[in-house]
Amino acid sequence: VEKSFGDVKVLKDFDLEVEPGEFVVLLGASGSGKTTALRILSGLETPSAGQVHIDGEDVTDILPKYRNISMVFQSYALYPHKTVAENIGFPLKVRGMDKSEIDQATRDAAKQVQIGDLLGRFPRELSGGQRQRVALARAIIRRPSVFLMDEPLSNLDAKLRGHMRAQLKHMQKSMGITTIYVTHDQIEAMTLAHRVAILEKGVLQQLATPAEIYNDPANLFVAQFIGSPPMNVVHGKLEGSQFITNGVPVDTPVNGQAERAVMGIRPEDCAIAAPSEGTLTGKIFTNELIGDHALVTVDWGKDQIAVKAPKDFAGDQGDEVGVVVSREHLFVFDESDGQRIR
Repeated sequence: VEKSFGDVKVLKDFDLEVEPGEFVVLLGASGSGKTTALRILSGLETPSAGQVHIDGEDVTDILPKYRNISMVFQSYALYPHKTVAENIGFPLKVRGMDKSEIDQATRDAAKQVQIGDLLGRFPRELSGGQRQRVALARAIIRRPSVFLMDEPLSNLDAKLRGHMRAQLKHMQKSMGITTIYVTHDQIEAMTLAHRVAILEKGVLQQLATPAEIYNDPANLFVAQFIGSPPMNVVHGKLEGSQFITNGVPVDTPVNGQAERAVMGIRPEDCAIAAPSEGTLTGKIFTNELIGDHALVTVDWGKDQIAVKAPKDFAGDQGDEVGVVVSREHLFVFDESDGQRIR
């Protein structure tokens, strides 16, 4: 599909096939087109070109209410004057189902997200996490063919987010409902998804499992977007199998020529050593104790290299150290278009 608002192309040639029962996360920064893609799937937006198929049926021109999907929003979208039970059972009430059936289904859905004891309360009497669970229960009760979720955890604090993430993953796996989930949070994407679709400026950059995206990024954007702390990037040029940076040659697993190239290496694939033993040598910019490791940042010309070091590493700002770079974990990108040189 494609989508434009006036002259602005929000989605360009966006092609995605999701398997039954799969959990796919659309990941990208604000304005990357991920929410627009979700809204097109739900029927809240019409694509400028292209088609949407659900279960083999073309639903491009079908209204949202006839698409058998449930959407969970960032803002919960609960009815303030209805109790939790009434909020959860509302989709079935609209269908004209029998009251006793609705009551039973409401209790079942509430039990699945562990809010069975809150059914008589009103949304204003609930915490953010509880409200989000009500929104999830209301989505579950419809037994849709697809769940669409738009940043459903972004209003929660960090601890609750972690807890709800585990709940969501467990629930999706046990119910087996196909889920498409939008987020800008890479940790949510990496922990929840079977596959991650990374979007940037309306273009799908890579679609792969979390492990593939982390260990085999398609381009520089993906490489820098995934990983915390982010991948180190060092500027230089590629001559054959050697990457030359600030006059120092580094052996790489690739072979090619690029006048302007970028070497990428993750902080956990580097090590601090004596200056004489390093692939590169530089002065410590900072040494931060994170807990289970120290994050040591070393100046290298105009670039900086972050290294995960043992937690008892005692180096201080200004000390000269060597940085050992692992050849097999090193990536090389063409700086002109950001593509991987393989």
